[in-house]
Amino acid sequence: MIGAMIYALPFLWQGFLVTLAVSALVVAGSLVLGLGLGIALTFGPRALGWPIRAFSDTIRAIPLIVLIFTVYYGLPALQINLSPFWAAVAALTLFKSGHVTEIVRGAVQSIHPGQMEAAKSIGLTFIGRLRYVILPQAVRRFLPPWINSVTDSVKGSALVSLVGVIDLMMAIQQVIGRTYEPMPMYVLGALIYIALNAVLSITSRRLERRFAATTA
Repeated sequence: MIGAMIYALPFLWQGFLVTLAVSALVVAGSLVLGLGLGIALTFGPRALGWPIRAFSDTIRAIPLIVLIFTVYYGLPALQINLSPFWAAVAALTLFKSGHVTEIVRGAVQSIHPGQMEAAKSIGLTFIGRLRYVILPQAVRRFLPPWINSVTDSVKGSALVSLVGVIDLMMAIQQVIGRTYEPMPMYVLGALIYIALNAVLSITSRRLERRFAATTA
């Protein structure tokens, strides 16, 4: 068992790097897209809010595996050809953007409307009101659910193996095909995922304490 784990480590390391790359791209992309959509949903006109709400509700209602297959097999029909890696990243980013949009909306709407009015009364522009008044307060309420979303992104990245991306899960499957020892490989893979999410959890608690101190 130990020998099989040692043999697997170089292969799993390569897969782990791919998992990190997928997770980082999805987290960054969904944060940017979700932040923009969440603010537009909260402060934008109703005509803009309806399509954003429809996107958020629809994308969150679709099972992730269905969305990955839809993007992977559907885009070529529109003459858009992406590699398995980028098709999987695009699907995961769309999926998580729907969640981040709702997290941003909830965090921003939890701030009392009087804060926006007070900032407006002292001459701040809309961007200035967001930057100096609303977002610094909202970030404390945004961080806990967002970090949970990040850990879900890491776990969800395992589904990219279904379209041929050699991530950590696919690397585990390949090693099992060579060693015929599934249990040690799955245990090792589980430990890697647990360690990665533990790092994220520790980082999130430190961020929460930091922002709680700076905005108190």
